[in-house]
This record gives sequence, C-alpha cells and structure tokens, in this order.
Amino acid sequence: MPEIMGKMDIAFPNINIYLENVPKNFTIFGFTIALYGVIIGLGFFLALVFISAMAKRTGQNSDDYWDIATYIIVFSIIGARLYYVFFAWDYYKSNPISILYIRNGGLAIYGGVIAGFTTAFIYTRIKKKSFLMMTDTIMYGLVLGQVLGRWGNFTNREAFGEYTNGLLAMRIPIEMVRSGEITELMKEHITGNINYVQVSPTFLYESLWNLCLLLILLLYCKHKKFNGEIVLLYLGGYGLGRAWIEGLRTDQLKMHSLGLPVSQMLAIGLIVFAVVADIVVRIKLGKNKAETWPVSE
Repeated sequence: MPEIMGKMDIAFPNINIYLENVPKNFTIFGFTIALYGVIIGLGFFLALVFISAMAKRTGQNSDDYWDIATYIIVFSIIGARLYYVFFAWDYYKSNPISILYIRNGGLAIYGGVIAGFTTAFIYTRIKKKSFLMMTDTIMYGLVLGQVLGRWGNFTNREAFGEYTNGLLAMRIPIEMVRSGEITELMKEHITGNINYVQVSPTFLYESLWNLCLLLILLLYCKHKKFNGEIVLLYLGGYGLGRAWIEGLRTDQLKMHSLGLPVSQMLAIGLIVFAVVADIVVRIKLGKNKAETWPVSE
C-alpha cells in the first residue's frame, strides 16, 4: 500500500484492497449528480420492489404499498434531514442555506424512520388499513434500503469511526475528511509523509449488520405470531447494532444540553421498548389463548 494516497483514493490495507479515483459525483449533459443521492434513490426503489413482493407473498394488495410509497419517501427524506440539522445546529446556524444541500450528506436514518412511521400511521387511518400489518411488511424493504443506503456514506467519505488497525480498517486522504472528525488518536498515526487517516468503516459495519438483520426477518416471517412483531424485531435488532456502532463513530450527533450521543441513546431506548412490548403482547396472547381453550376435567 502506498504511503501517499491520491485525493480520490480509498483503501482497505489489511485485506489488500486499493481503490483509485472513487468519485463522489458524475456529470451527465452538464449536470453534476452526487453518487450519494443515486445510491439513496436506488435503495428506495429496490426497497419498494421488495416490499411489493413481500405483500404479494403474504396475500396483501401490493398496490397499497406503491400508493403509500410516495408519501413515505418524501416525508422520510424531510424527517431525516430535519433530525440531522436539529442535532448539528451549531454547524448549520452560521450557514442556513446549506440545510438544502442534501447531496453533500447529512441524512439521519432515525429521523427518516420516525417520519416514515408517522406517515404510515396517518395513511392507514385515512385509508382504514392495518397500521401494524403494513409496517410489518414495510420493515423488510426498510432494512434492505439501509443495507444499500449506507454505501452513500462510503462515496461521501463520512460516517466512519475511530482509528483502528483491524481487518476492515479503511484509509481516506486527510483532505477528503472534515477536520472536526479527525481525532487525537488518528493524528498520532499521521507520521512522516502519510497523508491519510486510518479509520473504522462504521458505514460498512452497519450495512453488514442490516444484511444479517434482513436475513433474520425473512427467516422469521413464517413464524410471526402477531401483527407488529416484525416491527418490534426490527426495532430491537437495529437498535442493538446501532447502539454498538454509534459508539465507534467520530461524527456523533449530540444532545445539546447533555452532550450524549442522541442516536445511541435512542437505540438503547428502542431495544428496551421492543423487548418490553414483545413480552407484554405475548403474555396477553397467552392469556387469551388459555381463556378460549376448554378446561380439561
């Protein structure tokens, strides 16, 4: 591996991968298109196709999901951006116009999920559909979208963690990294002619975690006991991974007054909620089942 990296290069030295000229955008007919946006858009599209397939598999009308998709996509992007801006206001308050520059990154998945759930709840109330059944189905596509969407962070050189020399350690040229995300530990390893930082690719960790979570959801699909169970499995499973991965990141969004990593705290809260809710529902189902069974003499 070279000690001097090209500006647009990215490397994974411990698995002997060196990628030259990894672009952040490309140009078509004079228009510059950010790869971040393309990857996010592709994630949304494939998620919707997958959701539609899962709806058909479970005997639902797939048209309902194409109908709700437009609303969820629009409001999820808005929610993801507002969530990010709110907890990074110290950066945006001096240049508020940059709030509109979504192509440069800055979408918080939790904000998108909250907005998406809210949109789905309103939609199902208006259309008189089952909120829990629809959100159970949507979860499969949501996880798939997250698996793909995290690679937008890769092309944007963001969402990484502290210095590491582990198997998946990633190298990025210093000039492609925001100065505030370079930690003291990273600086200690910038010696001689080295012009890069070596970091934990937390975007990759989360993508792989979500891939495993998706497989678990698919394997469990036939064993679902109640509507909303897939949602709880997603919230607990994703929360578990995010609580760990968020602790590694150097670009954490912090609670303004407490200074705590908001996404990590929210992840822990979701784990607790998912476990408690699942236990409560199972206890109620057990009681109802016992009451309907005849008592043996």
